[in-house]
Amino acid sequence: MKIDLFNEIQNPRPWPDGHEQLRFSQALEQAVLADELGYGCWWQVEHHGAGEFSLSSAPELMLAALSQRTSRIRLGHAAVLAPGRFNHPIRVAERAATLDHLSGGRVELGLTRSTIPEWRLFGIDPDEARAQTQQAFEMVPRMWTEDRFSYDSDSYRVDEVAISPKPLQRPHPPLWQAAASPPSFEEAGRRGVGVLGTTMWESLERAGRLVELYRAAAGRCTDPVGAFVNDQVGFFTFVHCADTDEEAMRNGAAAAAAWYTVTALTFFEAASEFVRLNARQEDIVASPDGGGLTGEFLRNEARNAPTEANLLIARILQGEAVPDDEIFTVLSAQDSLIVGSPDTCRKKLRAYADLGIDRMMCLQQIGGIPHEKVLRSIRLIGELIPGLS
Repeated sequence: MKIDLFNEIQNPRPWPDGHEQLRFSQALEQAVLADELGYGCWWQVEHHGAGEFSLSSAPELMLAALSQRTSRIRLGHAAVLAPGRFNHPIRVAERAATLDHLSGGRVELGLTRSTIPEWRLFGIDPDEARAQTQQAFEMVPRMWTEDRFSYDSDSYRVDEVAISPKPLQRPHPPLWQAAASPPSFEEAGRRGVGVLGTTMWESLERAGRLVELYRAAAGRCTDPVGAFVNDQVGFFTFVHCADTDEEAMRNGAAAAAAWYTVTALTFFEAASEFVRLNARQEDIVASPDGGGLTGEFLRNEARNAPTEANLLIARILQGEAVPDDEIFTVLSAQDSLIVGSPDTCRKKLRAYADLGIDRMMCLQQIGGIPHEKVLRSIRLIGELIPGLS
C-alpha cells in the first residue's frame, strides 16, 4: 500500500492578515517535505464556494507550482469536477497533459460529478451532471491518444480537431473516479478507472465490502474508457501522528476531524438530514435531499443503527459544546481516524493495507491543527512508509 497525501487547503477561522497566502505557502512546504520522505502522491481537491472548508478552487495551478518544487511525488487531481460548465473536457485534457510535461510524467487524473451546491453555483442541471461526467471519461483519454479528435453528443460537438499537447506518459496518465457510495464504486470498476473512496467514518468491514464490489466490477471490465484498466483502490482518511497518543490528543487532531466533518456536511448541504438520521431526539424535521456524493453515502449509511461517531457529530451539529477529551475518546475508537503515536498509526494503517487498498490518501492538514504539528505528522508517517509499501 502506497502512502499518499490528500489536501484541501483548509482555512478555518480566525483569519489573521495574509491568511490565504499563508495557507498556500504552508501547503507548498508540506508537499516538498512529502516529496523528500517518499510519499506516493499529492492529491489536490477542487471545490468552489467552500469558505473555510477549502481554498483549493484552482488545483491545476497548485499542482503546476508543485511540479516545479518536487521531483518524485506523483501529482493527482482528486478530482476534477467533470460537468462541462466547471471544466470543458478539452480544457481538462489540455491542462492535465501540460502538467504531465511540467512534472516529468507524474500526473494522476481523477474525475467526479460534484455536488448540489457547486452545481447550483455554476448553473448546472443536476440531471445532466452524470451524463457529462461519463462523456468526459470517454473524451479525455481519446483526446490524449488520437491525432485528430471527434465527438458528438447533446453536450459536446467536436469535429476533427488536433488536441495538444499529448501527455508525456504513454498511453496516458492513470484515470480515477471519486466515489462515496456502493453504486459509484461499482461504476468506477465498470469504467475501468481507479476508485478514490471519499467516504467518512467508514468501518473496516464496510470498506472491505466496497473494495470487493469495485474489484469485481473492474475484473469484468473488457472495454475501459481509457487505454487500460487502472485497477487500483484509494481511500481517504484522517491521519495525525505525534510522538505519543497523548500528544496527538493535545494537538487537537480528533477535534479537527470533527470540525472537518461538521463543515463538510454543512457545505454539502447534508447537515440537517444527517442530524435527523443520527440524533437521539425523535422530532428532528427532515431536510430536502442534498449533499452530493458525501451526503449520499452518509444518508445510506445512517439508515443503520447510528454509530457513536455519528451520534457525536450530530450533537455538535445541534450546537452542543462537546469536550475535546470526549471527542478524542469516541472518534479515536473509529477505524477511519488514524491518530496517535507512530505505533498506533502503524497498526491502523496496516489494517487498511490488509484490506488490499492500493493507496491510503492521508488528510493531515485538517482544520486548526498547527502547521508545525502537521509537518511533524508528515515526517513521522513518512518514517513508516518503508514498512507499509
